[in-house]
Amino acid sequence: MNLHVVIGFGPAGAATARLLAAQGHSVRVITRSGRSPEPGIEHLALDAADSAGLTAAAEGATALHCCAAPPYHRWVSDWPPLASSAFEAAEATGAVLVMLSNLYGYGPVDRPLTEDLPLAATGPKGRVRASLWEQARTRHEQGRLRAVEVRASDFFGPGVTDGGHLAARVMPRLLRGRPVTALGDPDAPHSWTYLPDVAAALAEVAGDERAWGRAWHVPTAPALSTRAMVDLLAARAGTAPVPVRAMPPAVLGIAALLSPLVRELKEVRYQFDRPFVVDSGAYEAAFAVRATPVDEQVAATVDWWRERQATTGSRR
Repeated sequence: MNLHVVIGFGPAGAATARLLAAQGHSVRVITRSGRSPEPGIEHLALDAADSAGLTAAAEGATALHCCAAPPYHRWVSDWPPLASSAFEAAEATGAVLVMLSNLYGYGPVDRPLTEDLPLAATGPKGRVRASLWEQARTRHEQGRLRAVEVRASDFFGPGVTDGGHLAARVMPRLLRGRPVTALGDPDAPHSWTYLPDVAAALAEVAGDERAWGRAWHVPTAPALSTRAMVDLLAARAGTAPVPVRAMPPAVLGIAALLSPLVRELKEVRYQFDRPFVVDSGAYEAAFAVRATPVDEQVAATVDWWRERQATTGSRR
C-alpha cells in the first residue's frame, strides 16, 4: 500500500482520491478547509501554496497529484505559486508529480489535438497552463524531480456540476424536457472527457515510469457535438426531444458582464465555435486505461443527476 497525496477535492480530485483508496492505497487530500475523513482518505487543511507545509504533507508519498482548481478568473495569479510549491514538494520528497491539466496550452488549431503539438496559446490562461508544464518538464529533464502531465478535454459525467458545459447549465433543464443553451456552435464536433477516465489515467501514470517526463491525453471517446450529446442524454432520461439553442452573442455579452466565469470563457470560445477534437491514441497505445463507452457515460450521468435532483430538490 502506497501513500498518494492529492491536492484539491473538486470533481477530479475527489474522483482520483476515491479511486486510489478503492485500489488499496493510503490517500491524503490537501484542501484549504479540510473535510471529515472517509474510508481510506485523510483530509488535511492546508494551503497547498505553502511549500513547507506541502512538503511535510507529502513526505513518504509515492505520488503527488495536482488536481487543484483555482477560481477560473484567478488562474494567472493563483496557479504559479501553487505549482511552485508542488515542484518544491516533489523535489524534496521524491514523490512523482502528476499534474492534471487541460488543452488550453495548445491554443487554436485546425486539426485533432495530439501531444506533439506546440504549446502556442496566445491567451493568458492558456499561456499560464503551458508555462507550468514547461517548468515541470525542465526540472524533470534536469533530474530534479519526476513529473508527468495528463491533459483532459471538458469534463463530463457524475460529479461534474457548475464547471461543466454538459452539467449544471444543461442537466436540470434536460431532465424536465426544457430547451438548453449551448456555448458556440451546437453542431460542432467536440471531445468530452469522462471524469472517471480522468481519475483512472492519473492513477495509472503515477505508477508507470514509462509515462514520466511527458504529457498524455486522457483516453477520450470519439467527439460528438453538444446537440448529439444532449440527444443521447435526453433519450436516456426519457425527455427527448430537447431543443438545443446557441447562445446569442448579445446574451453572451450580457452574461459576461455579470459572471466572471462567462467573461473569462471568451479566451477559449474557439473551442466551441468550430471542431475541437482530442486524439488520445498515444496513451491508448502505451497503457491500459480506455475511454468508457459513451452509452455507459450517458447512463451513469443521467442516473447521477436524477439522484442529485431528488436529494437536493434542485430545480435549476
